Amino acid sequence: MGAISAVGLDVPSLWDAVSSGRSGVDYITSFDTTGFETRIAAEVKGFDATAYVSRKQASRMDRFTQFAVAASLQAAESARLEVGPEDEPNTSVIIGTSVCGLLSVCQQIDILNTKGPRYINPIFAPTMIGDAAGVQVSLLLNAKGQSYAPSSACSSASDAIGQAFDLIRRGVITTALAGGTEAPVLPLVLAAFTNIRALSCNGFEPARACRPFDAKRDGLVLGEGAGVLVLESLDHALGRGAPIIGELVGFGATSDAFHLTQPAPDGVSAVRAVRTALENAGLSPDDVDYVNAHGTATPLNDRTETNVIKTVFGERAKRLPVSASKSMVGHLLGAAGGIEAVITLLALQNNLVPPTINLEFPDPECDLDYVPNTARPAELDVVLSNSFGFGGHNSVLLFKRFSGE
Repeated sequence: MGAISAVGLDVPSLWDAVSSGRSGVDYITSFDTTGFETRIAAEVKGFDATAYVSRKQASRMDRFTQFAVAASLQAAESARLEVGPEDEPNTSVIIGTSVCGLLSVCQQIDILNTKGPRYINPIFAPTMIGDAAGVQVSLLLNAKGQSYAPSSACSSASDAIGQAFDLIRRGVITTALAGGTEAPVLPLVLAAFTNIRALSCNGFEPARACRPFDAKRDGLVLGEGAGVLVLESLDHALGRGAPIIGELVGFGATSDAFHLTQPAPDGVSAVRAVRTALENAGLSPDDVDYVNAHGTATPLNDRTETNVIKTVFGERAKRLPVSASKSMVGHLLGAAGGIEAVITLLALQNNLVPPTINLEFPDPECDLDYVPNTARPAELDVVLSNSFGFGGHNSVLLFKRFSGE
């Protein structure tokens, strides 16, 4: 696993913060927020791409690509993965994103408007597009299997992981680096999400602003970063003595076909995504020990997801621990499912359910066990991660403790 987030620049730092209930949300420092209704985000601070690549290489990458490269190299190192000549064609890089290289786009538009077309950076074209992150990781690792960038809004990273899972199970490849990356803390994105009333504008201090499932929740908080996993077929992992963190055993993906931004109120398609992941794994709802919720802190999403969990798990839903990592790391849009897959696996690895922080005022319509404010020890064997995106994308990942068999 590899991770870059507002609460840490690697996996141990991420887990230290999330398991402690520490928020990465603060006032935005990367640009002047004068005139903005919302002035907070979960920014990545102190990140230096030259810790991973040369200054020249870093200059040819948008910030979202730099995050992906850092998380991918971390993941490869922790997996002790070296892509040798025999593995090159069987190793894929699938990294999802939603807004892609929008930082570079905004910078070059400014140059176009102030200086003219002759001053546009020639390297701009291959740095702005969605596949730039996967391309750079493929180049660095010499991975010559399929490489592409799923873009399905907030489900992008989960879809990347799920599609890599399918490729491995079908025997197309043996290994994949899969996840998501995003750098959306920009004036344009902040203004756009504010104007569709998606962002939190409440009077809480920044660290208390993101309040999934709380009665006083009023919107999401933008976050940035990346989360990447190394996935392998079991034979390949055992053959090279890889340190196995857990098994990815199920994936389900559906579409609401309902609205540009709102989830379908009946949650039928989201329910089908969860059930597909379970059927995919040959498991039942009774096998699941923890749900890492999409939990955006928007009024509609949290209510709908609560009902989805109730529908799938029935009476057991009230006893099932559910928590929302976004309360601490913010909403990473296309990278959300990547960072949350890492957190879900860390919960499995440590037998500890991370909390939903800022849950102070119970909402009668959100009445599950959201593990409020403090992490909780628990025996975890099967864990679920939900990603529900704008446009009605529903993507669900199911992980299981590796038994050694």
